[in-house]
Amino acid sequence: MPDLRVRALQLLTRRDFSRAELRARLAADAGSAEELDTVLDTLQADRLLSDRRYASQRVIARAGRYGNGRLRQELKHQGVAEEDIVAALPEGGDESARCRAVWAKKFDRLPQSAEERAKQMRFLQYRGFSGESIRRLMRGVDE
Repeated sequence: MPDLRVRALQLLTRRDFSRAELRARLAADAGSAEELDTVLDTLQADRLLSDRRYASQRVIARAGRYGNGRLRQELKHQGVAEEDIVAALPEGGDESARCRAVWAKKFDRLPQSAEERAKQMRFLQYRGFSGESIRRLMRGVDE
């Protein structure tokens, strides 16, 4: 078990991990599932492993490129609980402002046709921005 804890600490010194992600990384090194759970529980008790902190850092790092929908999906995929995701999403800032910034960086001009407008909207949807943020942006662009 000390070797497993050392391995976990080596990983955590590089960056934060979600519990599920760290569990997957350490599974090959663990002798048993109980041993792995014990190490993870100890790390959480010592506040060295925190899904909420992981979610917050992930949102802050990726909010400049992605909308709340995409961020939520990525965090769920990493095994973060819904309450931790809900607590972390506001740290990314205003989604409408981020949507405008991503749009401005990608597109150098206003949509000139319905096809161009649809293309720009699809791009923003792929990036995970809400329909409301996209509609608000497009209304502002049209004015």
